[in-house]
Amino acid sequence: MKVKVINLENKAAGDIELAEEVFGLAPRADLLQRMVKFQLAGRRAGTHKTKDVSEVSGTGAKPFAQKGTGRARQGQKRAPHQRGGGVAHGPVLRSHAHSLPKKVRKLALKTALSAKQAEGKLVIVDALTSADAKTKLMASKFKALGWDSTLIIDAGEPEANFALSTRNLPRVDILPESGANVYDILRRDTLVLTKSAVESLEARLK
Repeated sequence: MKVKVINLENKAAGDIELAEEVFGLAPRADLLQRMVKFQLAGRRAGTHKTKDVSEVSGTGAKPFAQKGTGRARQGQKRAPHQRGGGVAHGPVLRSHAHSLPKKVRKLALKTALSAKQAEGKLVIVDALTSADAKTKLMASKFKALGWDSTLIIDAGEPEANFALSTRNLPRVDILPESGANVYDILRRDTLVLTKSAVESLEARLK
């Protein structure tokens, strides 16, 4: 499919041919849900923890005789039902991450790119450069382009002045092509790719 290329001045800068096998797939909400769940599960800290009977402070001795006191029998003061005792079946340190086949992850990324293209929210620019590191100037350009909630992906690390100009803009994220992921693509309204990023993504995902 052929798509128009623009520059940061919102002027035409030619056309580019997008690969159907990367940007023309049918929507698959189930794949996107699985991938987002996989990414967010990997981010969870899993550091919630309580002390069980073996970890709380206190003696393990029997608090009083088994018989003759008229009280209910007790084995130790660290038991879960005792005041100051351990927690029964409490949370422990663990990883929430789970596995997902590489083919599924690859297909999910292609599906996310295709979804943005199908919605008309994919923008291709020729290059991302700035003569000056001025946030106000870049903000005015983004406003003219209609880029509010935007993810920008370049082939490598962004040009220095452009990175400095955009790093304080709210709701604008910049990633190298190697860091492109489903969650960040979906959480922003507009996806902006450079021509070099398109070439790199197609070479990686075909």
